Amino acid sequence: MSSILLRCRLVSRVLKRNRRLFSSDVASTPPKEPLIGAQSLVSDLTPPPPPPPPPPSTEASNASSGKAWNFLKYSLIGAITGATATVGYASYAYSVDEIEEKTKALRAAPSNIKVADDAPALEKFKNRVYSSAITVPAKAAEVYIDARRTIEEQIRGYTEPYAEKLLPDLHPMERHVFTLVLDLQETLLYSYWTREKGWQTIKRPGVDAFLEHLAQFYEIIVYSDYSNMYVDPVMERLDTKHCVRYRLGKAATKYQNGKHYRFLLAGPFQT
Repeated sequence: MSSILLRCRLVSRVLKRNRRLFSSDVASTPPKEPLIGAQSLVSDLTPPPPPPPPPPSTEASNASSGKAWNFLKYSLIGAITGATATVGYASYAYSVDEIEEKTKALRAAPSNIKVADDAPALEKFKNRVYSSAITVPAKAAEVYIDARRTIEEQIRGYTEPYAEKLLPDLHPMERHVFTLVLDLQETLLYSYWTREKGWQTIKRPGVDAFLEHLAQFYEIIVYSDYSNMYVDPVMERLDTKHCVRYRLGKAATKYQNGKHYRFLLAGPFQT
């Protein structure tokens, strides 16, 4: 028993000594971890590198493109306005024949300028540039003349009679016969309106006998400012004996100042 106690005491003493040695070693050798931490702190204190420059903003590019588009838009509007004003003034101040003469003179202007063969190259270049510059307005004038003639022909179809000579010549045996022109709506027919039945058209009293009697002595013409789509059916029912030789409708009138005029050999008279 005594030997076991001695061994335990020796072991305990050895352990105490080792503990003292470990604690003295830790105290004698300085720790390295704080140095490493200081270096990391120093490195953290250094300023970071500057960030890369930002890409160019799209606002500046959008503004420049918007300015270019506005310039193009206003230039186009100005060109269209100027061309419209020029066309309007030419249509008001000049006739088609006058514009055609001026266009011919404009086209002939480059040919009137003669450049000698030994002339400087600059003079020849100026002559070519002038000829090319004259070609564009001359072509535009020709297009305008064609368009204006087409429009005037269409308008003339509504404002002018459909033919210069509305009635054919009389037979040589009827040279002594006079022409009697009658109005359809005010002379042969009568129109009135009622609340119950609306518009109604009736024959004048004695129209049949009137036409039959005058047809023996006159060439009877019915002249109306209504369309032939209205005149022809009415005359088919009114003139069953074909006493009226010719029927003239709105297409045979001249429209001027908002009114229809009927033209015959004796001159115009208003409807």
